[in-house]
Amino acid sequence: MRALSIAATGMNAQQTNLEVIANNIANINTTGFKRARAEFTDLLYQAERTGGVANQGNSNIVPEGANIGLGVKTSAIRNLHTQGSLESTGNSLDVAIVGSGWFQVEGADGNTFYTRAGAFNTNADGDLVTVDGARIIPNINIPSEAVEVTINRSGQVFARLNNDTDLTELGQLTIANFVNDAGLEALGDNLFRQTAASGDPIVGAPADPSFGYLQQNYLEASNVDAVKEITDLISAQRAYEMNSKIIQAADDMAGTVSKGLR
Repeated sequence: MRALSIAATGMNAQQTNLEVIANNIANINTTGFKRARAEFTDLLYQAERTGGVANQGNSNIVPEGANIGLGVKTSAIRNLHTQGSLESTGNSLDVAIVGSGWFQVEGADGNTFYTRAGAFNTNADGDLVTVDGARIIPNINIPSEAVEVTINRSGQVFARLNNDTDLTELGQLTIANFVNDAGLEALGDNLFRQTAASGDPIVGAPADPSFGYLQQNYLEASNVDAVKEITDLISAQRAYEMNSKIIQAADDMAGTVSKGLR
């Protein structure tokens, strides 16, 4: 009975949906996290009768056919790169991107990765790094005698050295844009990697046209909406229950047939 396998695909799809929702909720307090959404497409159709062909007498065209769908499958899990709210931290090395753009990070293998999490610190050499110790690209070095660090909205980094009256410019932060942010590959640790789907990065200075700007002393919070996730969770649960009811009904029908054959 096809209903059993069709309903089973529906239950598998809703299980995937539930896992995506669970991951969103688990990361509700993760800096720079972008919520995901499971997307589904229908499976192949089995033609019981083909429409648009001549009938048995070859005199009339069948106006419509009979096609039975075979279920559903997961087509994509899309990351939704909408802006998260800003949270004040009071830390001068915390920087949020407002608008489009990604910080560039140098991986241990020399490859470039991308993140929206601007919770920066300095390593033993004074280089600006992420919480995992990866250097920011381009490299910014903060001298040990710096008593104040200022990062303006266009990404210029300044420091007040010792008791100097004037600020000393230390470098320029840049950010990267992608034609298709949803095509970036999530790696964990708040890092993403470019793919053929995302396209090549377009690097520029913050606050330039089509680029977001920087906000010092703030971090971008997760864009997960708790109410939305709970609503989606209830919807997924109900859909799972309905598919399980179909399996139960198909089993009861098969049982009725088998009893009648005794």
